[in-house]
Parts: sequence; structure tokens; C-alpha cells
Amino acid sequence: MTKKEIVKAISKELGLTQLQTKKIVQKTFDAIVDTLVKNERIELRNFGVFEVKKRAARKARNPRTGGQVEVPAKFVVTFKPGKEMEERVRELEVAENRRSQAPENTPAPASEPAPQQSPAGPSGAPADVGTAFSPETRPGTAELDGQSLRPGVSQ
Repeated sequence: MTKKEIVKAISKELGLTQLQTKKIVQKTFDAIVDTLVKNERIELRNFGVFEVKKRAARKARNPRTGGQVEVPAKFVVTFKPGKEMEERVRELEVAENRRSQAPENTPAPASEPAPQQSPAGPSGAPADVGTAFSPETRPGTAELDGQSLRPGVSQ
């Protein structure tokens, strides 16, 4: 989900304009960043905790050469999800496990939406990509009473 999608959802739910909502969302993000830059902790009940931590310097390996490399100490932003968020994500995991254990022929329970079939073919590409068309069915070559509908093409 993007910031634009968040703004759209909130503005629709609260009846505010997208411009007003965008300002509110941006101010919220700015406040979070400003607080983290001051090396302070942000605790949002039922959501989680943002914190800046210092990672110690360490030795690592360059995957290309295999040689050792010194990685300097640095500050990183960490996030620890709150209890409510973890519980809701765990419910997603439980539902996924139920789905994977259910026989293929059994429809999904009414409380969970059935997985959507994608229009993709077996290779993952859209179904019509790479499909061989006969001259009669090739897109753009439709005919009406023996006449080609493509301009400049005659039979």
C-alpha cells in the first residue's frame, strides 16, 4: 500500500478531502522522522515501537571476492510490532495454514474470500501473450462479410 492509497482510504472513511488527509498523513510521518532523528523512541499503543539503535562495527565477507571487509558502526531504525498487530498477523498465518491443509476440491470457508484466479497463463505471463493466432482470429484482422476491417487491407 502506498501513501497515496492510505490517504485515499482515510479521506473516504472520514469524509475529508484528499488534500486535507494528505497533509495530516504527511505531518504524522514528519513527526515520526523528527522524533527518530532526535534519537527518541516512538511508542504507538497496539501498533508498535520505533527506535533508533546503533549497530556495532563488524567484519563481513565480500560475496564476490570472499575477502573480509570492515563494516563501520551505524544507526538503524528498528520496529517492534505491538501485541495487537502481532495477533492479527498470526491470525493471517493460521488462516493460511488452514487453507494449505484443506483439500483442493473444498471451497474456501464463507468467512474468508476465495483466492482470485489471475488471468495469467501457466508461465505467469498474461494468458494472451505468446498465444498463436490463426489469420482469422489475429487481433486487428476482423472481417465483416469477407471485408477486412483494417484500413488499407483488401482481400
